Amino acid sequence: MRHPGPGVSPSVVETIGSTPLVALERLCEGTDRMVLAKLEYYSPGHSVKDRIARRMVERAEQRGLLSPGGAIVETTSGNTGIGLAIVAAVRGYRFLAVMSEGNSVERQRILRSLGAEVVLVPQAGGGRPGQVSGEDLVLVERRAEELAQQLGAFRPDQFENPDNAAAHAETTGVEIWEQTGGRLDAWVASVGTAGTFAGVARALKARRPSIRCVAAEPATVRPLAGIPVTNSSHQIQGTGYNRIPPLFDAADCDDAVGVTDQDAIETARDLAAQEGIVGGFSGGANVWAALQVARDLAPGSVVVTVIPDTGLKYLSTNLYQ
Repeated sequence: MRHPGPGVSPSVVETIGSTPLVALERLCEGTDRMVLAKLEYYSPGHSVKDRIARRMVERAEQRGLLSPGGAIVETTSGNTGIGLAIVAAVRGYRFLAVMSEGNSVERQRILRSLGAEVVLVPQAGGGRPGQVSGEDLVLVERRAEELAQQLGAFRPDQFENPDNAAAHAETTGVEIWEQTGGRLDAWVASVGTAGTFAGVARALKARRPSIRCVAAEPATVRPLAGIPVTNSSHQIQGTGYNRIPPLFDAADCDDAVGVTDQDAIETARDLAAQEGIVGGFSGGANVWAALQVARDLAPGSVVVTVIPDTGLKYLSTNLYQ
C-alpha cells in the first residue's frame, strides 16, 4: 500500500533511534560543568535496547538465520525482550522472552501485550523481587538454551553478539557526536551486556581518543574494577551480572565507578522532580556516576550519559514510592 506522505514510516521499527540529548541544567547548577542525557525511552519500546533488537534481527535475516514464520528465543531483563517483541510482531516471528522472576512485573506485562511468550525462571536461593543476581542470570541462560534447541529457534544472544555493540557504534555514538558537535569530554554508562557502553565508546574514541569513557557498575558487584563481590544482589536491573561481558573492551574504558542502590534511586527521583525526566534505576545510576565524573574534570567540561529506559516500567518497585 502506498503511504500518504514522505514523513510516514512504513512500520514502528523504522522509528527506533534518533533520540534527544538533553542538558541537565538544574542538577548541574553551580558546578561549572554540564551533564547531557540521551533519552532512549523515546524509542517505541521505551529503551535503548530497541536499537540492538532491530540490528540483531535484521542481520540474522541477511545471514539466513531467520526465515518467515521462524522463532526467536532470548534471555532478557525485559528491555531487550520488549525491543525484540516489537520487531518480531512487525516481521511475523514467534518470540519467547526468558527472564528472571526478579525483574519488574511491568516488563512482563508489556512483553505479553506485544504477543511475546514470557518464560519466567525462579531465582537462585528463592525469590527477591526487584533484585537479579549473576546466579539468577545463569539459570535464565540455561533455560533459554534449552528452549532454543527444542524449537530450533534463533538466539540473538545479546551478551555475545557483536551486532549489539555495532548498533551503538553506528547509531547512538554517531548521534551523540553530531548532537554535541563533537564538544564533549566524557562518556559514562552502566554496563550490563556492555553493548551501549562499548559501542558508544568505540565511536567517540575513533573521532577523538582523548574522550574519557567511564563505566558504571553496582557498588557491590564490580568486576570491571577488579574488586571482589560483596553482594551479588542489587536493584540496578540490567547491569552488574558479576562478569566481564565478552563485548566489553578494556582498551576503550578509562575508569569504572561504583554506584549504590540508594544513590541510583535518589538520583532517579531528583531527575524526575527537577528535570522532568522519569528514568529507571540504571538511568539514576548513570546520572549519579556522570555527576561524579564531571566533578573531577576541568570547569566547562561536558559529560554525556544515557537514560536507558523509562521509570514507568518500575512503578511496582520502590523506585518512585
